[in-house]
Amino acid sequence: MSGFLNFVVQSGVVGWIIMFTGAVVIALIIERSRTLYFKYALNVDEFTSRVQSFVLGRKHEEAIVLCAQMEDKPLAKAFKVILEKSDRDDETIFQAQDIAMAEIVPLYTKRLHYLSMLANVATLLGLLGTIHGLILSFQAVAQADPAQKQAMLASGIAVSMYTTALGLAVAIPAMVAFSFLTSKQNELLEQLTEKCSKLTEVLTNSHMQGLNKELVYPENPNLKNGKAAPPPTNTKVS
Repeated sequence: MSGFLNFVVQSGVVGWIIMFTGAVVIALIIERSRTLYFKYALNVDEFTSRVQSFVLGRKHEEAIVLCAQMEDKPLAKAFKVILEKSDRDDETIFQAQDIAMAEIVPLYTKRLHYLSMLANVATLLGLLGTIHGLILSFQAVAQADPAQKQAMLASGIAVSMYTTALGLAVAIPAMVAFSFLTSKQNELLEQLTEKCSKLTEVLTNSHMQGLNKELVYPENPNLKNGKAAPPPTNTKVS
């Protein structure tokens, strides 16, 4: 541990800034991993099957109650927004789906883009530290006393190498974590889009009037047993 602290101390001010950036990166990775992999975890097939069975059984209130009990899950929250408009016309249901998507998608994408930004910042800070160390080395060569020149030159080169190493040590894990978290985020977004679309389809289809023989082929009063009925006879004698 003391060796690592000595490593950071020798890297100078830029090294400490990189360490602060690394701490923020670790906090973001932990928060997003816990949220995407655990907090928002849900047995999607079982949940959607229960909601669909309620909807098909015309038990929309029970479906809304089920979603309200799991409202900390984004998918359940989206379903609740859509189901609350299930008694309206089809256009309103589609609008409810758009509203649900607009509310839920930011929950999945929140703060994740900062991880990519911080990875790039750490790399650039490492480059800044490299330039700073080279400047110190050149100053040592140009201005320092011959007795101190070697020590100052070595110190400048050390700053260059240490800050470069620290920048890469922060940037590489950040980019790897960003790739994994983005993949999980996209999976959840695709799942949300698919399940909300299917629920909307079930709700709108339930509004369609059922087809029957009388509706498609209205009965002709002149037909009787599939044959034309004889015209009425006029019994009046003229």
